[in-house]
Amino acid sequence: MLTIDNYLDSHYIHKTNWLRAAVLGANDGIISVSSIAIGIAAASATREPTVLATIAGLTAGALSMAAGEYVSVSSQADTEKADIEREKRELQESPEQELRVLAAIYEKRGLKKETALQVAKELMEVDPLGAHIRDELGITEITQAKPLQAALASCAAFSMGGVFPLLVTLLAPVATMEYWLYGFTIVFLVILGAIAAKTGGSGIAKAILRIVIWGTLAMGISALVGFIFGVKL
Repeated sequence: MLTIDNYLDSHYIHKTNWLRAAVLGANDGIISVSSIAIGIAAASATREPTVLATIAGLTAGALSMAAGEYVSVSSQADTEKADIEREKRELQESPEQELRVLAAIYEKRGLKKETALQVAKELMEVDPLGAHIRDELGITEITQAKPLQAALASCAAFSMGGVFPLLVTLLAPVATMEYWLYGFTIVFLVILGAIAAKTGGSGIAKAILRIVIWGTLAMGISALVGFIFGVKL
């Protein structure tokens, strides 16, 4: 049986919070760790420096992603909380003014003046703060900042993405390691792009092309730096 909750959950927009963090983290993990590995492999005649740099890049990158996401999303959450507290005060001090504000919002969206005022009244009778948080501030369950969730998702996704190039550094021939890294990284990026596009309901070809182009640029520049500045280790 189709319910309103099931219907709403079927939309792709409900996946944006975790999908963004997961795709960004995995993409970053694959490209960042592969780029580090390629740069070192291009300047090294042995496996150990490349593996060590790859592990260091994977560890530092995962922790950096977690910290960065937590700090940035926490800032968003603090702003949301401040606005919500302000709304609480305004509802206590001037409820009539807040009613007019809410009605004006609905009127601007296309409702007639009388209908907008009636809708505002009925919503404020049920949950005045919730109505203002949703329709005046634009904060919903979908968009609400969740710092810890974002941090853990980014850290886990980066780690999972970074593991693949690490495996290549452990198994690929040393003499041609940078080429193996590039080839397998492109494959990983294609798979990630396809999965992200399928999950988000967007075009697969466009997502794959975008992620492969930027990944190739990052790895190509890293390899060039390794060749120019590297001394065979």
